[in-house]
Amino acid sequence: MPAMTYIHIIAGTIAVLAGAAALLTTKGSRMHRLVGNAFFISMVIMALGGIYLAIVLPMAISILVGVFTIYLVATSWMAARRHDEQINLLHYVALAMTLGVAAGGLWFGMEAQSSPDGLKDGLPAFPHYFFGGLGLLAALGDGLMIARRGITGKRRIARHLWRMCFAYFIAAGSLFTGPGATAFPDAIRDTGLLSVPEPIILVIMLFWVVRVLATKWYDGQ
Repeated sequence: MPAMTYIHIIAGTIAVLAGAAALLTTKGSRMHRLVGNAFFISMVIMALGGIYLAIVLPMAISILVGVFTIYLVATSWMAARRHDEQINLLHYVALAMTLGVAAGGLWFGMEAQSSPDGLKDGLPAFPHYFFGGLGLLAALGDGLMIARRGITGKRRIARHLWRMCFAYFIAAGSLFTGPGATAFPDAIRDTGLLSVPEPIILVIMLFWVVRVLATKWYDGQ
């Protein structure tokens, strides 16, 4: 097994554990910030490793997912750093990244559709279009934020939450139902338990976004 594969697996495991700790610790506390930073760093390493392996294989969809994951955790981390998120060069770089994901998803999806077997690297067009669509939606949000010259208050916190949680959803999916699932014994995989974490993460994400935007839990803290 290539060394990069071990790095990818170890970083992904740390990311899943750090992400769980971030969800469980008090939001805004010192511990939350520490495990959040560990999550950010491990996610970037995991995604970079995944991109490298995807280029070697090749596996186009994994390149899209890797770039989008780095984009999500980077923009979420930026949103969490200050009370008022002012626009800087990094926001334009992030916008270019997610536009690249959108363009790549469209390109790879069209390649799959036009291929004799309807597949791109063994996958149909839909997964490529799906991540391309996510990239486009994120780019639209970034474009609005840039047009407004920044984001503050509840919208900033909601931006941080959904992006970090969705990145965590991707990491958990990679470990529990994606390639990482092969590390678990058949007895565990056959129970269906490995499919449980992903919907739980999405529910937690929706809970926190609604709580921030629709209640007074975060009132300009």
